[in-house]
Amino acid sequence: MSSTAGRWFRYAAIAETFSWVGLLIGMFFKYIVVKNDIGVFVFGRVHGAMFVFYLVTLVWAARVHRWSLARLVVGGAASIPPFLGLLFERWVAKRTPDVAPAEPEPAAATAR
Repeated sequence: MSSTAGRWFRYAAIAETFSWVGLLIGMFFKYIVVKNDIGVFVFGRVHGAMFVFYLVTLVWAARVHRWSLARLVVGGAASIPPFLGLLFERWVAKRTPDVAPAEPEPAAATAR
């Protein structure tokens, strides 16, 4: 997907995956190592923001590339389990044709 929406969706999927990693590490430290919730406090908020970013760019990419409702729903569901959003992005990038940028229409010549 070489469109702007496709690139932003890729960035969102990557960011959401990294935020999942941070949240899981924070949970490991909270429940196993130090029993301190600062990691979950910080990465929980970061992951929440990246989750919303992912969903917004998902809808944007779906509109630009005219995805079916089923593909949109699968993309939304893929954002819930860890790391599946990035796998969905890779899968859909292989199956979505590139959108050619719109050519500006030439200005009409005016005869005087």
